[in-house]
Amino acid sequence: MISRDRVNAGIARRPVDRVPIFMWFHPETARRLGRLLEIPPEFVAEAMGNDVRMTWVNNNYAMEGIVHEQDGEGHTDPWGIAWVKEGAFNQIAHSPLADAGAEEALAYRFPIYAVEKLMAPMAAVARTAGNCFLGCDVSPCVFEMYWRLRGMEAAMLDMAADPAFADVMLGRCADFAVALGEIACARFPLDWLWTGDDVAGQQGMLFSPAQWRALVKPHLARVAAVGIARGLPVAYHCCGAHRDIIPDLIEIGITVLNPIQCNCPGMEPAGLKRDFGAALTFMGGVDTQELLPHGTESEVRCATARLLETMTADGGGYILAASHTIPPETPAANIFAMYDVAGVNREEIYDRAAEIRGRLG
Repeated sequence: MISRDRVNAGIARRPVDRVPIFMWFHPETARRLGRLLEIPPEFVAEAMGNDVRMTWVNNNYAMEGIVHEQDGEGHTDPWGIAWVKEGAFNQIAHSPLADAGAEEALAYRFPIYAVEKLMAPMAAVARTAGNCFLGCDVSPCVFEMYWRLRGMEAAMLDMAADPAFADVMLGRCADFAVALGEIACARFPLDWLWTGDDVAGQQGMLFSPAQWRALVKPHLARVAAVGIARGLPVAYHCCGAHRDIIPDLIEIGITVLNPIQCNCPGMEPAGLKRDFGAALTFMGGVDTQELLPHGTESEVRCATARLLETMTADGGGYILAASHTIPPETPAANIFAMYDVAGVNREEIYDRAAEIRGRLG
């Protein structure tokens, strides 16, 4: 099967030759695998057998797509958010609306002038996707975009103390995600639209489900509607323990849920599959906090096999993925073991790497 057909069949619960795979590699992990496979890091996902090709067109590119070599290096993105590398990831050093009053915040304008720059990575992915399943990521869509602009404390205070003002600002965040989604859908032959907001922590929601339903859900629904109107599956990413809002996500038309942080309360894969598997395709569930970086190769094999058996019990509805980007400290043997259980063995990976080397000359 070609990758596009494999992912579509998995979502539709039709027979597949192997489980669809969409693995995210931290840039340092990709560089390490690239050295091992003797290919540039940008070709690692292809060599490993990933079935999905996707990139960011919204602010997540500023967070994840721009890679700095040294701690302390940084950049300011078109939104006016300053980022600095701390450890393995870029972190926010300054939020442009952190000290703004209501009038100044309401005067803020999203960087629609930068749309061509924002779409450029997606254009590059679309040109080279081949037979892969093509996705476009318009996240963060609502709350997470707002807190990046405003700062977490101020954003939470706005929602509690001045919900009318917060609703306007959250709506503007969604407006920009909608605009980017509509442009991307018009320009590229997308197979799904990817949305997302981290609205939960390791133990539960960052704010009450009632607040989420009142202030975030209606705007997220507008973003999802961009893909739904075009007949596309709509994926949603939220880290942490957000089980309380999963029925709401289904209600607004979300059909793929990621990343399934299995160590968080209520996010056990078996329970999610049992309760929501008829409506959702799940993507994720391979633990990146303990299992992949610190487990043995045997433990990774057993856990991956158990996850696949659980999540495909109804014939599909699952895409193999980790619960986050695969961290730099993960042993290569564990990564190969996970892929092997999924039906992609080391020999196949090395053969694809050789083909890539030949293609690049």
